[in-house]
Amino acid sequence: MMHFSFSNHEKVMRHAFCCYRAATVLLAATASSTSAASEHRTAPTVADTLTRAQATNGLYISWIEHIIDDALQSELPLSGSDGLTMGDLDGDGIDDIVSVHESDTQYNGKAIGHVRIAWGGKDPHDWQLTTLASGPEAAAAEDVDIADVNNDGHLDVVVAAELAHLIYFQNPQSTRGVSARSNIWPRVILPVTTGRGSYIRTFFADFNRDGQIEVVAANKGEQNPELTVQAPLNVSIYHPPADPLNGAGWFEQPLTKVRIPINSQPTDLDGDGDLDVVVGSRGEARILWLRNDGNFKFLEHNITTAGQPIGTQLTGFNMDYADLNNDGRTDIVSTAWPGYLLWLDQPKQPGKPWQTHTIGNFLPDALVSVRLADIDGDGDLDAFAGAYSRGPRDEDGLEISAENSVGRIGWFENPGLQKVQEPWPRHDISRRKRGMYDKWIAKDLDRDGDLDFIGTRGNSEPYDGVIWLEQRRSAAQKPNFRQARRTDSEQLPLPGG
Repeated sequence: MMHFSFSNHEKVMRHAFCCYRAATVLLAATASSTSAASEHRTAPTVADTLTRAQATNGLYISWIEHIIDDALQSELPLSGSDGLTMGDLDGDGIDDIVSVHESDTQYNGKAIGHVRIAWGGKDPHDWQLTTLASGPEAAAAEDVDIADVNNDGHLDVVVAAELAHLIYFQNPQSTRGVSARSNIWPRVILPVTTGRGSYIRTFFADFNRDGQIEVVAANKGEQNPELTVQAPLNVSIYHPPADPLNGAGWFEQPLTKVRIPINSQPTDLDGDGDLDVVVGSRGEARILWLRNDGNFKFLEHNITTAGQPIGTQLTGFNMDYADLNNDGRTDIVSTAWPGYLLWLDQPKQPGKPWQTHTIGNFLPDALVSVRLADIDGDGDLDAFAGAYSRGPRDEDGLEISAENSVGRIGWFENPGLQKVQEPWPRHDISRRKRGMYDKWIAKDLDRDGDLDFIGTRGNSEPYDGVIWLEQRRSAAQKPNFRQARRTDSEQLPLPGG
């Protein structure tokens, strides 16, 4: 297994990892007793419940968890795993995974973090793992994206660090004889982003369709800002120079200011062929749309809703986009506090309210992620989702029960065009005391004809990292979920079970 050269910071962390692994063994021994406790429950866990989900061909759908990267495989204290993306970084025709890990269990301001690459091969169970960055340059790494910024035919990387800045990594693959897998990637911290606190989201996009990639990012100011105190901060486009490694050449174009910007996602919301930006504000509990009017001019539209469930808050933390009712307009599917998934139907006129429908909820669990994909093979888009546990991040906690907000995975089945506005049938997959499932990528990783999901898991030290949920189809019902580890955070039933 090849690894990039490690910084002094990472060498110290690797040296300390022997103590960490010893602690992991003790934790695993403690957690192993939870399986015995589970046997005394009157209700089966979500994972052990026989699946009722079926594909369009009548076969039952269940899921098998696989570990792609975690603390034991990396020999690094990976935790707080957040953003990830996939693409062919080394030109071998097989997608690789770039993931980011805050590497903390609490907001303590320590400038640690990791950016990891899992290099794909022909066997989806076999990944070569390397470290792209660690320590202060990846301080609380929160989000990541990939694109060919310098137009050399190879994918580059941008990372948003929640305790620092934006950092750009240039793929070295273009140099003759140089491998992206085994060589250090040239990098630059964008000077215009330093000294400004916390970057939470970042995306590559070509906003004027000239072939030059730009970066759009949300700066939330602090890692854990006060909702009522934080001043409005920038959502901005960052323009690269001809040589993206020339840090001084990058310049910022502010697009808008909101309190605690939590998202800045490029998507063609009005269907005119260019990319707009959908912004989420946690401090204002709203989402807005920056319409691309050409030549880097953007017109702001506040997205108001009609029919939004009372007591829910839309912040735009995670959203996906599709025309769900075939009216020719792109709709938004968004998570909503405290645990809902909502569909916002785009109106004919931008200034009108977006009719809001409830797809479903994970209550009492805090639903935080969504990815639209055709899971059951019937030709329409279902919604895969994950929830955020609110208890301790490094132990299960004896006081945590099925009635608390815990880590859940599940999906909502699209009922079809005639019933699409009704709540969608929910299929729960797994429910653990600990888990934060922020991001999902839908991909048929094992090439068996159905969609799997690659995601990150946080809030679960020492079990954080990158996972693959393999979709399995069978003639007979099977348990919803088979976990990868014999010992893990305790599985739970649904509340009230």
